[in-house]
Amino acid sequence: MPPRTKKEPSAPSTMKELKDTLWKAADRLRGSLSANQYKDVILGLVFLKYVSDAYDERREAIHADLTAQDYDEEQIADLIDDPEEYQGYGVFVVPPTARWKYLAQYAKGKPAEGSESAKNIGQLIDEAMDLVMKANPSLQGTLPRLYNKDNIDQRRLGELIDLFNSTKFSRQGEHRARDLMGEVYEYFLGNFARSEGKRGGEFFTPPSVVRVIVEVLEPSRGRVYDPCCGSGGMFVQTEKFIYEHNGDPKDIAIYGQESLEETWRMAKMNLAIHGIDNKGLGARWGDTFARDQHADVQMDYVMANPPFNIKHWSRNTEDPRWKFGVPPATNANYAWIQHILHKLAPGGSAGVVMANGSMSSNSNGEGAIRAQIVEADLVSCMVALPTQLFRSTGIPVCIWFFAKDKRAGKHGTVDRSGQVLFIDARELGYMVDRAERALSDEDIARIADTYHAWRGTRSAAAKNLTYEDIPGFCKSVGLPDMKAADYTLTPGRYVGTAEAKDDGEPIDDKIQRLSKELLSAFDESARLEKVVREQLERLHG
Repeated sequence: MPPRTKKEPSAPSTMKELKDTLWKAADRLRGSLSANQYKDVILGLVFLKYVSDAYDERREAIHADLTAQDYDEEQIADLIDDPEEYQGYGVFVVPPTARWKYLAQYAKGKPAEGSESAKNIGQLIDEAMDLVMKANPSLQGTLPRLYNKDNIDQRRLGELIDLFNSTKFSRQGEHRARDLMGEVYEYFLGNFARSEGKRGGEFFTPPSVVRVIVEVLEPSRGRVYDPCCGSGGMFVQTEKFIYEHNGDPKDIAIYGQESLEETWRMAKMNLAIHGIDNKGLGARWGDTFARDQHADVQMDYVMANPPFNIKHWSRNTEDPRWKFGVPPATNANYAWIQHILHKLAPGGSAGVVMANGSMSSNSNGEGAIRAQIVEADLVSCMVALPTQLFRSTGIPVCIWFFAKDKRAGKHGTVDRSGQVLFIDARELGYMVDRAERALSDEDIARIADTYHAWRGTRSAAAKNLTYEDIPGFCKSVGLPDMKAADYTLTPGRYVGTAEAKDDGEPIDDKIQRLSKELLSAFDESARLEKVVREQLERLHG
């Protein structure tokens, strides 16, 4: 029986239509699967579609190039399968029976042929995952193999293959296909985080929060590290920042660690889709506190969104990382902070999302640890964020920024030794829907520009920015004032209140007007009270 072929319809006209179509179709598969499995099923398929598309594009380019050089088809056939021709261009090798066209051909299953028994689509996908991992050592142990399990509806899985097959990803300029698939992958990550609620927060940091960290730190070269990297959003945003500023992503080396196996797999796939070398995520998942997989490496930039207020963690009181005091067994917040400070190279900087309680807590020795960190002059900036940025938690959050060197020099023209910049951004942001807030591009730029103006960086010079305290928003505070406040680092304590805008109305006129309005309100209140009394008397009369 000849293999089934399917006519491929044209791709949806907009990115939004594409993403919405894919999400709705993927959602149909959810029925009998746990959220965890469902996520792995979908993201594994997105990944396989991406690597297959990228491989086909590269294969066509090689063929066209060799044809232009007057090679005949026999010579081309000898050269076109050379792995170096793909891996050297950041493309994964995809063997014939792992390619998307082959899977789409047999989306309803492959019938028996000769001595080979029939296979359903789940078997074919699992085999494809094995083949791709075997052909690309950097993916070893990364891809999910769960498509042939009893709880996966094979008919719906085939429909999903058909649906992904209906989308075409043409290059349309450098990085276009990769960016498109990367955007689809990020869209799925965001939707999974929303649909999974609290569990989703373990692998997904809201993009606008990630961007604040990246835009403030401006990583351009050196080692970038995330000790609890989730699905790798910090690294992806770093690469985007470098592209947008005409830098070279090859100047950055990525290092990360993740304790959950499924999330580690997601991160490896996410980085691969974005063309980022994922070797720095290690050969397997692991707890950063129990065993730092990059113990001998100092980092130029650390960006992290650790899980908040962990009560049970791998605590060793003799650990050399606890330079400023042993963190309490009941809360890992200051374990994360000290681990990150321990990892920073001289001149390094960091941005860390934390629960607001970390800025003022004095329980179980946390206040003493914070005091020592402030006295060591390692805190550069504190940003209080608005509520509802995280669907996964209602806990208010902030960002701690650290700098090993705040003197005037390559990190900025203004000496900020002994000072901390406090930014109260709680009033920024807009509601995406009833449950979720996001920071706009303007909000992110305002926070980052304020920091760069304060520090006197190249970015500030390029935009002619100069720093000044703005009541209710930002203030530069010296060590004596922080000490007087018992080392509390809550921005609202320092920035004060915003100045009331002068509406131009003379004060005497305003008092007279407001007094008249108040007396009128009293009269109306008395009239309404009389009406209500009369009605009540009528009811009881």
